[in-house]
Amino acid sequence: MIQTLIVEDDYRIAEIHSEFIERLDNIKLVGKALNGKEAIGFAEKFTIDLVILDLYIPDISGLEILDELRRRQGDMDAIIISAASEKNMIHRTVRKGVFDYMIKPIKRERLIESIKRYQLFNERFSNEENINQKFLDNHFGLMRNVEIEAQRTPKGIDPLTLNKIKKMIDQTKDGVAAEKMGENIGVSRTTARRYLEYLTSLGEIKADLAYGAVGRPERRYYRL
Repeated sequence: MIQTLIVEDDYRIAEIHSEFIERLDNIKLVGKALNGKEAIGFAEKFTIDLVILDLYIPDISGLEILDELRRRQGDMDAIIISAASEKNMIHRTVRKGVFDYMIKPIKRERLIESIKRYQLFNERFSNEENINQKFLDNHFGLMRNVEIEAQRTPKGIDPLTLNKIKKMIDQTKDGVAAEKMGENIGVSRTTARRYLEYLTSLGEIKADLAYGAVGRPERRYYRL
């Protein structure tokens, strides 16, 4: 059971968050704090595994609240839901190791998805004796990104091969021909051209003809 505290100065938003959370299995809401003093009070009475925290709290800043709660709770995690979108604020917050950061207003599905990911991470972490790279890739979203890319790409376009081609184009200042691309990533010239033309159709790269001293002009691909 994940013991959860909501820290949100707008009682209406706090109530909405609590309604979403209480519908989930294996989540226990220990309280809703409208200010920093109340949040610290809950931390002194209950074990808290996860805090749903706003950064704009009237009496104590959200980052200070997070620090105070962790002094009392140790291994407590945090999901931030805040209107704070300033680059400096987000940078400072992310460096504190929060599990997720959402900018208001948020959708119900986004909050539930975040908490379910947190539940899944804790479950897998508890059941694993040794942590491997696949576990970490799943946690940090790398495998998820590949799955999303696979859903977006058409038939015949493999997202892993596509990423290799994108990286090579990024490293090439003078453009690259399909034949050279194929040699570098281990596919045929025809396959490489298919991927390059796909990226061209998306507007991510451009194609141009390069005229050499002899022979026909060569079609080369450049990053826009």
